[in-house]
Amino acid sequence: MVLIGILRYFVSKLMRSFQVPDPKIVKEGHVSHNSIFFSLQVIVRARNLRGAANFIPPKSFRSRRVYFSNEENGLLFVPKGQAQNAQAQMFSDPNMAMDMMKKNLSMIIPQTLTFAWVNFFFSGFVAGLVLYY
Repeated sequence: MVLIGILRYFVSKLMRSFQVPDPKIVKEGHVSHNSIFFSLQVIVRARNLRGAANFIPPKSFRSRRVYFSNEENGLLFVPKGQAQNAQAQMFSDPNMAMDMMKKNLSMIIPQTLTFAWVNFFFSGFVAGLVLYY
């Protein structure tokens, strides 16, 4: 089972696709090469700020909160017309659906092979005897 897990990891690593960063974000200078990594980093930084709210002065907290959530140029602010839910985003980006299919296949195929292997070696094995009267 451990070897199957390792094999599954490397197959999924080979099938992984890399997304091109959004040209708008690169043009604005928020990130240099990978917008997804940058977005995750900003979210982690905002979460850390929220967790440390009781340990820093209130003025510092407010200034840092404005840095993340300012309506003009905050890092986490998304205008109401541009926000998309995950399902609408999946329909607009076919690569997202393809990645989901790759992940599903990378899980189904090794599981099917494992079941076939177990079936081959344990065929005819009697696990229990049921008596009918």
